[in-house]
This record gives sequence, structure tokens and C-alpha cells, in this order.
Amino acid sequence: MTPTPTEKVEPTDAELLEAARGGDRRALEALIARHQPRIFRFGMRMCGDPEDAKDVLQDTLVAVTRTWNDFRGESSVSTWLYSIARSFCLKRRRKEKQAADRVETLEHQGGDSFVHAAAERQPDQLVRDGELRTALQDALLALDEKQREVFVLRDVEGLSARDVADSLGISVEAVKSRLHRARVAVRNRLAPIFFGDESQVPASRPGCPDVLTMYSQNEEQEISADLCAEMERHLEACESCRAACDSMKATLHLCRTSPVPEVPPEIQAQVRSALRALVPSPLGPSSTD
Repeated sequence: MTPTPTEKVEPTDAELLEAARGGDRRALEALIARHQPRIFRFGMRMCGDPEDAKDVLQDTLVAVTRTWNDFRGESSVSTWLYSIARSFCLKRRRKEKQAADRVETLEHQGGDSFVHAAAERQPDQLVRDGELRTALQDALLALDEKQREVFVLRDVEGLSARDVADSLGISVEAVKSRLHRARVAVRNRLAPIFFGDESQVPASRPGCPDVLTMYSQNEEQEISADLCAEMERHLEACESCRAACDSMKATLHLCRTSPVPEVPPEIQAQVRSALRALVPSPLGPSSTD
């Protein structure tokens, strides 16, 4: 019998960090390479400009090469990286506001929750990927900054509510409060695209509950089983609320499937150069030299 080849197991972030602390520069390079596409996407979603996103990425990763030995593991590596990237996003936005007023244009699925009463189909407009993703970026830039960073970290980057709270230095309750408002605002901006035009967006009837906020709360497991059952019954009987839940579901699906962009080669080269200047390896040159 032919033996099954041993599957190569990728080292964890913690293992790469530990190896880097032992003098293995290649481990630090691997850690940076693993996370840099998502940091670049975070910069794009927060800043809305590719050049700003490149600067945020480069500043973040150079900062990592300077401070990686200070990381104590009290949070995940990704949480630590996003907190650094966020600080550079905020600095960049403050500078822009000082220079000139810049006009900004613009899945946990509960197993037996009322979410499943919404139709499973995705709106036909999801095929229009480019238009939707442009509209999504505009919707994100229209958010209050505090709501935007919570939304991007939770629904685009996929951090847990606890990790988002750790990255931002706020409570989990504050994260969820901002998140619910942000989700509803983003869905409302995208609704005309999902439904064809503004006049087709379904309006809630008098006496209908706030199904969009409750949908978001259910995503965060804040809805009781009894309330879920009540909402399921309501959605079965109310076409407008069911359509609204469909559009919220489609909005979150769009965010959670947002592609991870390719980091521009020149930025990768600049980061590698900075790393090698700051962290000479006693173990010899990197494998990418």
C-alpha cells in the first residue's frame, strides 16, 4: 500500500512570530506576506483611495518590523495589525481634514433563527458585481467613521466582535451598537440597486417591527429563540419585511465575499527592503533574496 504523503501544515501566526523572535527573518517575512493583502483591503475600505491604502499598508508593515518584538500576544496577530493600520488611517484622515474639507462621496447564520424565513435566493443584481462593489465602497465612505471601522472589521475582514473591540479599544456592546446602525445604513444605500430603483424599495407597513435591526442583532446572537420564532411567523406573512431581510442578507453576503486584492509589487518590494534593513537575520539571507 502506498503511504499517504504527509500534508504540509502551515505554521500559525504565533509560531511564525516565535520563530522571528528567535532570529528567523524569513518567518517574519512570511507573517507579513500572510496578512498584507487584508491590511491593504482594510486601507481601501477605510480611506477609499488606492494611494492612501498603499501608504497605510506600507506604514503599517514597516511599523510591524520596528515593533514586532514588543507584541505580547494579548490579542491575535490580526487584531494587533488592524489596530496599527487603523491608527495610520486616522492620522491620514486628520491630515486631509486639516488641509481641506474633503467631500466624501460618496457568516454566522443562526441555525433555527428567523433569518431562514427570508428567501434563499440572491437578488439578480448581484450579477452586476462591479456596480454593486462600487456602490458598496460609496456606502462605506458615507458612514460615520466610527461605524465604518466597526463594519469593515466585522463584516469585511471577519473579525469577531471581541477582536473588533480589542482593536478599537471599546466595549463589545459599543461594537454591536455601532454595527447594527452601520449595517442598516449600508443596506439602505444599496437597496435601490438590489430592487431596481428607489420606488421599488419595499416600505414597512404600519405596525411592522424593525426587521433590519433585528436581523443584525440575530447575526450577533442577541435574539432569543422565542423572538426568532415570532419573527419567522411575521416574515412568512409580510412580503415587504421578507424582501427587506433578503436585501440585508445580500448586503452582508456582498461584504463577506469582498475579494482580497493583490498588493502592488512595488509596495511588497518596499516592505521587504525596509524589513531587511531593520531586521538583519543572523540565520543568513532570506529565501526570497
